[in-house]
Amino acid sequence: MIPADVDPLAVFLLGLTSWLYARGLAAIWRRAGGRKGIRGWEAACFGAGWITLAVAIVSPLHPLGERLFSAHMAQHEVLILLAAPLLVLGRPLVVFLWALPPAARERVGEWAASRPVSAVWQRITGPLTVFLIHGIALWIWHAPVLYEAALRNNAVHLAQHASFFGTAALFWWALIHGRYGRMGYGVAVFDVFATALHSGVLGALLTFAPRLWYSIYADRTAVWGLSPLEDQQLAGLIMWVPSGALFVALGLAFFAAWLGEAERRATLGQTERVRRTWLEMAEGGKGV
Repeated sequence: MIPADVDPLAVFLLGLTSWLYARGLAAIWRRAGGRKGIRGWEAACFGAGWITLAVAIVSPLHPLGERLFSAHMAQHEVLILLAAPLLVLGRPLVVFLWALPPAARERVGEWAASRPVSAVWQRITGPLTVFLIHGIALWIWHAPVLYEAALRNNAVHLAQHASFFGTAALFWWALIHGRYGRMGYGVAVFDVFATALHSGVLGALLTFAPRLWYSIYADRTAVWGLSPLEDQQLAGLIMWVPSGALFVALGLAFFAAWLGEAERRATLGQTERVRRTWLEMAEGGKGV
């Protein structure tokens, strides 16, 4: 039996995604004759992301987040900075497609490749677009009227978590698998550090606010040995410091990948120039 404080829809979706991924991965590896197409580390990333997603939405962290703002903030950061990028690294869209029967897979593939759908997808996965979409979601949901509505209504709460996770997944997908290729990692560096900056500002505002932003927590924190304002300050610090540090680490990883790709292209370009020089010299020698 599912505990009363766990959303049955969340449990169902977790079970469905794990089943689809396992089915699709088996189909891909069976067709490829081994662990090809989706590499082992990509499948491991999906598994790790699935576990962190489960921790965020069906573990004791979820009901605790309704009593402590700091726990709720930790829950959101797990969704945004751990579950979303790990799941994206597992390339779930490709794997889920292979979980479908052949006829359905072909129809879905044709629909996704159609001009209207691909045009919309390209627009919403542009680096500036995903930066704005995720940033707007982050700030809007921290408006007191919406934040407290999420704690009072399960449907609004689900919409809040879906918004945070969905926009974060779109953000990380665009930066990791976007249409600009590996040289797009330079844009990714900007997006990650800019997101770290504005989310850090929000965290700092919560940390140094002289009054409580969300009155709903006013009578919920005493049992945990915290005043409501101390709980808010802790939530702000979670968003500001450890989350900011993780953003910086991810940004540096993109920066290293960007430099590595630039160096690889420079080496290839130099090799091609040497090859052409030797060809020109050889052709010149033939004419002598």
